Amino acid sequence: MNTDVDLLWVLLCSALVFLMQAGFLMRESGLTRRKNSVNVAIKNLSDFCMASVAFWLVGYGLMFGASSSGWIGTSSFVPDFVATDHLEGAFFLFQLMFCGTAVTIMSGAVAERMRFSSYLLIAVWISALVYPVIGHWSWAGLLQGGANGWLNSDGFVDFAGSTVVHSTGGWASLAILIVIGPRIGRYSRSGEPQRIPGSNVSQAAVGAVLLFIGWLGFNGGSTLALNETVPGILINTIIGASAGAISAGFLGQAVQNRVNASQFINGCLGGLVAVTANCAFVSTPVAALIGFIGGMVVIAVEQLLERYRIDDAVGAIPVHLGAGIWGTLAVALYGDPELLGTGLDRLEQLAVQVKGIIACGVWVFGATYVFTLAINRISPLRVPAEHEILGLNVNEHNEKEDIGHLPDGTGREENSIICE
Repeated sequence: MNTDVDLLWVLLCSALVFLMQAGFLMRESGLTRRKNSVNVAIKNLSDFCMASVAFWLVGYGLMFGASSSGWIGTSSFVPDFVATDHLEGAFFLFQLMFCGTAVTIMSGAVAERMRFSSYLLIAVWISALVYPVIGHWSWAGLLQGGANGWLNSDGFVDFAGSTVVHSTGGWASLAILIVIGPRIGRYSRSGEPQRIPGSNVSQAAVGAVLLFIGWLGFNGGSTLALNETVPGILINTIIGASAGAISAGFLGQAVQNRVNASQFINGCLGGLVAVTANCAFVSTPVAALIGFIGGMVVIAVEQLLERYRIDDAVGAIPVHLGAGIWGTLAVALYGDPELLGTGLDRLEQLAVQVKGIIACGVWVFGATYVFTLAINRISPLRVPAEHEILGLNVNEHNEKEDIGHLPDGTGREENSIICE
């Protein structure tokens, strides 16, 4: 950020990324049952608020403070941005939105069965420690135009966060889901998957459109400047997302003889995640290919989760972890070496990208799994079965919506699947 125009661009993109919170809220509440809609919505608002404070107090310093051997930041805790450089303030705001996105990814995955208080504890854990650590490894020195983390010093490239943001949210979601288990009725006693329909897929589609718009700020703002690369980045983002939606739609048509609406939505988002790491380093036809494969990766990971009876309520893991891994690998497979600027050949770049993926997985999954197990032993993460059947709107927040609850207060809905 060298000019006032750059500053304005980063602030505008920060607002666009913030819009993604509304997109997540609408998508997740639309793909879950109405009896849990208030719980899903308030989690999206509250986790951003918790993440904002935690990232300001601790996370920003751990992520972008003076580096200790490339492993962790050691300064810039509880910063006062009124008294510091305005450019750093804009940078903090932009990075805060990224942190909020990483945390919010978990909300949909664990929906309809988790205690609200436990979720907030984990949100603080991710935003204060887990996300900043992987962020420091990958992006330390970003504001200064250098590479101070041990991963980016080795040549690891993740332009806007396929791994740092999206895979982090995906790995954390996977760790939590393994601990809390599937929703009641998601799998039969014999282990066969049973569909639990969402309450408003049209609303989920609106959420996807908001995410699509917000992603323009997500990728476009990662230049930290309004320069000649921005139009190409935005175009690659749109084309990659569209190709992902098309591939998921075609695959659904080929296998199921119909276009599955939720898979089409998630394919679009998978395409977005896939091009996030590489949109500044590839041509537009290549971005289309990366997005197209990203959409198929989403469907493949959905099937893999079902095989192992892992119940992701909205497909967060296929979208953010599956497509995030693919997009990070695509940096090495398709990125222009001159634009990457790492001095590595393709094979060397691929090795570094794989190392970054593994480092993220080991750290984020391990730290989240251990923390989640510890909380679960002190206080169960999961609500009682009767609360889950009635719905979290009532039991977690004492809220009822006009539609979706019977006069007797049972909370049972026409589109609910409940196995007693």
